[in-house]
Amino acid sequence: QLQLVESGGGLVQPGGSLRLSCAASGFTLDYYAIGWFRQAPGKEREGVSCISSSDGSAYYADFVKGRFTISRDDAKNTMYLQMNSLKPEDTGVYYCAASHFYGATMMRDEYDYWGQGTQVTVSS
Repeated sequence: QLQLVESGGGLVQPGGSLRLSCAASGFTLDYYAIGWFRQAPGKEREGVSCISSSDGSAYYADFVKGRFTISRDDAKNTMYLQMNSLKPEDTGVYYCAASHFYGATMMRDEYDYWGQGTQVTVSS
Protein backbone atom coordinates (compact mmCIF):
# COMPACT_ATOMS: atom_id res chain seq x y z
CA GLN A 1 0.00 0.00 0.00
CA LEU A 2 1.37 3.40 -1.00
CA GLN A 3 1.47 5.72 1.97
CA LEU A 4 2.95 9.04 3.12
CA VAL A 5 2.99 9.82 6.84
CA GLU A 6 3.90 13.27 8.11
CA SER A 7 5.17 14.25 11.53
CA GLY A 8 6.79 17.22 13.23
CA GLY A 9 4.06 19.83 13.32
CA GLY A 10 3.18 21.79 16.42
CA LEU A 11 2.94 25.18 18.08
CA VAL A 12 5.90 27.55 17.74
CA GLN A 13 6.48 31.21 18.49
CA PRO A 14 7.14 33.70 15.69
CA GLY A 15 10.77 33.51 14.64
CA GLY A 16 11.03 29.89 15.70
CA SER A 17 11.76 26.74 13.71
CA LEU A 18 10.17 23.39 12.99
CA ARG A 19 11.19 20.42 10.88
CA LEU A 20 8.48 18.39 9.19
CA SER A 21 9.14 14.81 8.14
CA CYS A 22 7.27 12.66 5.65
CA ALA A 23 8.00 8.94 5.53
CA ALA A 24 7.03 7.02 2.40
CA SER A 25 6.10 3.35 2.29
CA GLY A 26 5.12 1.10 -0.60
CA PHE A 27 7.10 3.13 -3.13
CA THR A 28 10.48 4.83 -3.53
CA LEU A 29 10.51 8.60 -3.27
CA ASP A 30 13.51 9.20 -5.51
CA TYR A 31 11.53 8.12 -8.59
CA TYR A 32 8.94 10.83 -7.99
CA ALA A 33 8.61 14.58 -7.96
CA ILE A 34 7.91 15.46 -4.33
CA GLY A 35 6.48 18.52 -2.72
CA TRP A 36 5.11 20.23 0.35
CA PHE A 37 1.81 22.09 0.37
CA ARG A 38 -0.09 23.99 3.01
CA GLN A 39 -3.65 25.04 3.63
CA ALA A 40 -4.71 27.84 5.94
CA PRO A 41 -8.29 28.02 7.24
CA GLY A 42 -10.62 29.28 4.53
CA LYS A 43 -7.92 29.26 1.86
CA GLU A 44 -6.90 27.05 -1.04
CA ARG A 45 -4.12 24.50 -0.65
CA GLU A 46 -0.95 26.07 -2.03
CA GLY A 47 2.45 24.80 -3.06
CA VAL A 48 5.33 25.60 -0.72
CA SER A 49 8.30 23.73 -2.15
CA CYS A 50 9.17 20.82 -4.41
CA ILE A 51 12.04 18.68 -5.65
CA SER A 52 12.31 17.78 -9.32
CA SER A 53 12.17 14.11 -10.32
CA SER A 54 14.51 14.76 -13.26
CA ASP A 55 17.51 16.40 -11.62
CA GLY A 56 16.79 16.80 -7.91
CA SER A 57 16.61 20.59 -8.04
CA ALA A 58 14.62 22.30 -5.31
CA TYR A 59 12.11 25.09 -5.85
CA TYR A 60 10.32 27.38 -3.42
CA ALA A 61 7.32 29.64 -3.36
CA ASP A 62 8.34 33.28 -2.99
CA PHE A 63 6.71 33.55 0.43
CA VAL A 64 9.07 30.93 1.95
CA LYS A 65 12.22 31.51 -0.09
CA GLY A 66 15.24 31.93 2.17
CA ARG A 67 13.38 30.56 5.22
CA PHE A 68 12.36 26.99 4.30
CA THR A 69 14.50 24.13 2.98
CA ILE A 70 13.20 20.96 1.36
CA SER A 71 15.30 17.81 1.36
CA ARG A 72 15.09 14.06 0.85
CA ASP A 73 16.93 11.17 2.48
CA ASP A 74 16.85 8.29 0.04
CA ALA A 75 18.25 5.81 2.55
CA LYS A 76 15.31 6.52 4.86
CA ASN A 77 12.81 7.07 2.03
CA THR A 78 11.80 10.24 3.84
CA MET A 79 11.40 13.87 2.82
CA TYR A 80 11.74 16.90 5.07
CA LEU A 81 10.79 20.54 5.29
CA GLN A 82 12.99 22.65 7.55
CA MET A 83 11.12 25.82 8.44
CA ASN A 84 13.00 28.73 10.00
CA SER A 85 12.01 32.30 10.87
CA LEU A 86 8.40 31.24 11.07
CA LYS A 87 5.66 33.86 10.83
CA PRO A 88 2.02 33.76 11.97
CA GLU A 89 0.97 33.66 8.31
CA ASP A 90 2.78 30.31 7.97
CA THR A 91 0.05 28.75 10.13
CA GLY A 92 -1.86 25.94 8.45
CA VAL A 93 -2.02 22.25 7.76
CA TYR A 94 1.06 21.08 5.89
CA TYR A 95 0.90 18.16 3.47
CA CYS A 96 3.60 16.19 1.73
CA ALA A 97 2.90 14.73 -1.68
CA ALA A 98 4.45 12.69 -4.48
CA SER A 99 3.85 12.93 -8.21
CA HIS A 100 4.54 10.87 -11.33
CA PHE A 101 5.26 14.20 -13.06
CA TYR A 102 8.63 14.29 -14.81
CA GLY A 103 10.38 17.41 -13.61
CA ALA A 104 9.25 19.86 -10.95
CA THR A 105 5.75 21.06 -10.21
CA MET A 106 3.90 22.87 -7.43
CA MET A 107 0.52 22.36 -9.06
CA ARG A 108 -1.51 20.33 -6.59
CA ASP A 109 -3.52 18.62 -9.35
CA GLU A 110 -0.30 17.04 -10.63
CA TYR A 111 0.23 15.14 -7.38
CA ASP A 112 -0.91 11.55 -7.02
CA TYR A 113 -0.20 10.63 -3.40
CA TRP A 114 -0.79 12.72 -0.30
CA GLY A 115 -0.03 12.51 3.37
CA GLN A 116 -2.71 13.09 6.00
CA GLY A 117 -1.42 16.54 6.95
CA THR A 118 0.20 17.97 10.07
CA GLN A 119 -0.84 21.16 11.84
CA VAL A 120 1.64 24.01 12.15
CA THR A 121 0.63 26.94 14.35
CA VAL A 122 2.82 30.02 14.67
CA SER A 123 1.65 32.18 17.53
CA SER A 124 2.91 33.98 20.61
